[in-house]
Amino acid sequence: MVHTANSEGERCLVPPRRTATIHDVARAAGVAIGTVSKALSGQGKLRAETRQRVLVAAERLNYRPNDLAHSLRRGRTFTVGLLTNDLHGRFSMPLLAGIEDALGDAQISVFLCNVGRNPSRERQHVESLLAKRVDGLIVAGARTDARPPVDLDHTGTPVLYAFARTTDPRALCLVPDNLHGGQLATAHLLAAGRRRVAHVTGPEDFEGVRARQAGMEATLAAHELDCPTERILHGSWTESWGREATLRLLEADPAIDAIFCGSDLLARGTVDALRERGRHVPDDVAVIGFDNWPIIAAAARPPLSSIDMRLETLGRLAGGYLLDLIDGQDHSGILYQPCQLVCRASCGGTNCTPHVESTEELVHW
Repeated sequence: MVHTANSEGERCLVPPRRTATIHDVARAAGVAIGTVSKALSGQGKLRAETRQRVLVAAERLNYRPNDLAHSLRRGRTFTVGLLTNDLHGRFSMPLLAGIEDALGDAQISVFLCNVGRNPSRERQHVESLLAKRVDGLIVAGARTDARPPVDLDHTGTPVLYAFARTTDPRALCLVPDNLHGGQLATAHLLAAGRRRVAHVTGPEDFEGVRARQAGMEATLAAHELDCPTERILHGSWTESWGREATLRLLEADPAIDAIFCGSDLLARGTVDALRERGRHVPDDVAVIGFDNWPIIAAAARPPLSSIDMRLETLGRLAGGYLLDLIDGQDHSGILYQPCQLVCRASCGGTNCTPHVESTEELVHW
């Protein structure tokens, strides 16, 4: 009971508001429960006036059907789970936007579960999602390095990995083509007339870091140029490391005329260090970032050219492939999505469309 007061200030009891049931609708419309079910589902043969009477009664009572019960009878719950360990949402939020866009037409809702870096929490979320009979799972990450497969307790629930890879060769994994991204960034710097390219990036144990560096080195080699090891610096994904690494580079080789940064945050630190040393961007040194994080890249001074991994598009692809898996189609392997160059002021030049084909054999979209 809920306590309230009447106009004279006396306390009285008000019965709690009860959720209307299908029995209430049947009584209000003067029909059988089966007739209510047919009328609300749009199925079965009913007289128009009977169907209308049921619909009016349901609206008046604010009746909401038990979607879970109906879904289980159909063998589908029209829900999927998205597991991510991306604590800050930098990668999972654009992915989620694309996934929901792809699943919206199918009227499928997404449960977002942040598992952090805790295997037991991941297990807890998986068990909860399986108990809810989700139609499928998408596993996302904060990096694209291979991880153990999610344990689905032999339920056969369809699962794929987006911005993540797994050691299970039967799984479907969708990831950005970081090698291609490194090629695009370097080709853009070369098109702007730069020849002494340096690289400031994140930890070397990241698969994406190694792939971007490989793309840079391959593109330089194709132009008979190189990037000596002393011009490649690995460190943390922080603006402070971008600044520190750039100061080291300038100390070792003042003639550097371009810096390819492994993230936009690193590039912001690089631009600050160049300004501190009296170097103008892009006149003296061109700078390009990676991620195309608008809150960082577009707000920098000057605004940063960057490589976009097209995460929202990756999410739409993940949603589409998950629908295929739910429908019984078989997909497996690692699928690489080409990156995209986004030009701003930090590189100078006018060529913003260097043509670099993605080299991964499994790319097919």
